[in-house]
Amino acid sequence: MEEPLLAAATGTGKKIGGGEESLAVREVKKQLYLAGPLVAGFLLQNLVQMVSVMFVGHLGELALASASLATSFAGVTGFSLLAGMACSLDTLCGQAFGARQHHMLGVYKQRAMLVLALVSVPVAAVWAYTGEILAWCGQDPEIAAGAGSYIRWMIPALFVYGALQCHVRFLQTQNLVVPVMLSSGATALCHPAVCWLLVRGLGLGRNGAALANAISYLANLSFLALYVRLSPSCKATWTEFSAEAFRGIPDFLKLAVPSAVMVCTRVSNELGAGRPEAARLATRVVVLLALAVGASEGLAMVLVSNLWGYAYSNEEEVVRHTARMMPILAVSLVFDGLQCVLSGVVRGCGRQKAGAFINLAAYYLAGIPSAFVLAFVWHLGGMGLWFGIMCGLVVQMLLLLSITLFTNWNKEALKAKDRVFSSALPADTAAA
Repeated sequence: MEEPLLAAATGTGKKIGGGEESLAVREVKKQLYLAGPLVAGFLLQNLVQMVSVMFVGHLGELALASASLATSFAGVTGFSLLAGMACSLDTLCGQAFGARQHHMLGVYKQRAMLVLALVSVPVAAVWAYTGEILAWCGQDPEIAAGAGSYIRWMIPALFVYGALQCHVRFLQTQNLVVPVMLSSGATALCHPAVCWLLVRGLGLGRNGAALANAISYLANLSFLALYVRLSPSCKATWTEFSAEAFRGIPDFLKLAVPSAVMVCTRVSNELGAGRPEAARLATRVVVLLALAVGASEGLAMVLVSNLWGYAYSNEEEVVRHTARMMPILAVSLVFDGLQCVLSGVVRGCGRQKAGAFINLAAYYLAGIPSAFVLAFVWHLGGMGLWFGIMCGLVVQMLLLLSITLFTNWNKEALKAKDRVFSSALPADTAAA
């Protein structure tokens, strides 16, 4: 009873059927309104690489092994790195938007695109020698050579992906999540046709599936770029290209580098707007929602465990192994969902350094040693590797939770204000 009465007394309540809607219920509705398109957009973006691997899988076991290995290597060394660095926009753009310093969002996006393009150059150089690197690590020569060829054809996708992630974060921090979902949906809908044309129609085989990633990412980026430049919703935040994007790069890297090691919720918006209690409430709600979603996804994975393998291969051995792994993946989804939203809270507060140290400790001190012992000492194979990853996830989630529980939200709101206004352009600030 206390919360509705407080809402009524402060004028924050909302009449519903003669009663008052609590702040918590309103926050749940607000986050579901944002999270629905956000989750759909994220899944559709990741569907591109998944569909490409599915096409390759039906070319044979060697092609599937090569493409899967190349995709994993590309994710760790390139795509996750760029996506992580783009996550710094969760803090910068989110807090600037909350503080109504709208002109800074476009500057931050341009700065991020510049930095990510530069970072992509050395990553592309590594990708060019992936086959040799994998062979040196003891991988089967045929699989290593196939993976090296596949990832070289994905190099164009690397340079497009960074710019795409910057546009996605730029829009998400303004709560413009529906355009991201629609653009990703259109791309995902067309991607199978692109894959078929390159893999089967033009006879490029597995390399055609790799090139299809770049084409689909470019289409997605083009849709979002047009929306940013033409939509009235971005009129205040996109003010054309600015030389200011070339300044402040060291400060950007202070957030971007730890963000890359961490790989946001509404928390950054609320802190930027100077509403610490709203940020605290948003954190509580998003953790509960993540728990519910993770449990639902895990249940769905268990129910389709005997069928999912056929999407990648017709080989019975592959299907049986996939079915054995699905219950483990289902449990890991719950913990991964929790650590994901808690990482978003930490990024929303601009505490990327703390999150980076937690991730390093969780995976290098707990996850990897556990995976090694379970997989190679106790001979549990792939299942042991996943159990090790789950150990790292649990440690990471608990450490992030401890930081969140002891967060001083009033102090974080003041820090957000300082960060936003210290980055604003003097002329624009004076005009404002």
